[in-house]
Amino acid sequence: MIIALFPNEQKQQSFELAMSIREFLENQGVTVVAEDAKAEKIGAKPLSSINPQEIQFLLTMGGDGTILRLSHQYSHLDAAILGINLGHLGFMADVPAADIYPSLTDLLNGNYTIDHRLILEGSNNGTTLRSVNDLVIHRNTNYSLIELAIHVDGTYVNTFVADGIIISTPNGSTAYSLAAGGPIISPKVNAIVITPICPHTISNRPIVLPADHVIDIKYLSEYDPVEVRSDGLESYLMPTGQTFQVKKSPQTFKLVNLHRHEYFSTLRSKLGWSGKLKMF
Repeated sequence: MIIALFPNEQKQQSFELAMSIREFLENQGVTVVAEDAKAEKIGAKPLSSINPQEIQFLLTMGGDGTILRLSHQYSHLDAAILGINLGHLGFMADVPAADIYPSLTDLLNGNYTIDHRLILEGSNNGTTLRSVNDLVIHRNTNYSLIELAIHVDGTYVNTFVADGIIISTPNGSTAYSLAAGGPIISPKVNAIVITPICPHTISNRPIVLPADHVIDIKYLSEYDPVEVRSDGLESYLMPTGQTFQVKKSPQTFKLVNLHRHEYFSTLRSKLGWSGKLKMF
């Protein structure tokens, strides 16, 4: 088995922990690789020394942001990601530091499933962005609210006058969309969420659609270009009159789901829900 280990260079403790994880995995017969610039620092083999298609798991250290960056950078790999949470609000990186080695033992023993989560593709004039969490069109430098006309499968839905619009996967429903008032969608639901950002009309509410629909967002306002951004990472500017089309990607985002961790427990913990189960 080959596992690629990705310590977060912005968190010094992650390198110290990575050396311990590398030693643990190697003692279990696992080949551990890391990006060439970091491999020597943690005692792993350089990524360039192996066929990357032979990697079975990507083990990230940081938070959800680290997972998103790697999902973009290594989108060509067919490996599932397991995230160790060294940050705070981690929904994908749900392995706490205190539970690393029992979790890795479960991984090596096969006590897991692989979630194949929805990825979105957005395109405009030859530019294509892929998204694990969300695709966002935002007013950018414009001081006024912008007008965005929405069509679904060619049928007109509404023109939102707002700061922008979020097109989210279920995976991203607990990210920017949630902060903008969108619903929490189970990652197992094959759906897309359209969430307006600070709409002028309060009756403009989030919309949940089946994932096989095609969504067109046309920028109508005669203002400066708006920003189109994927997962807070890749972006470009779109001028007035152009349309950004969003649809389901043929690719999926593969995330390790350990049996010892459970989605609703993660929600309660990360969102600080204080409800208690009463027994009668």
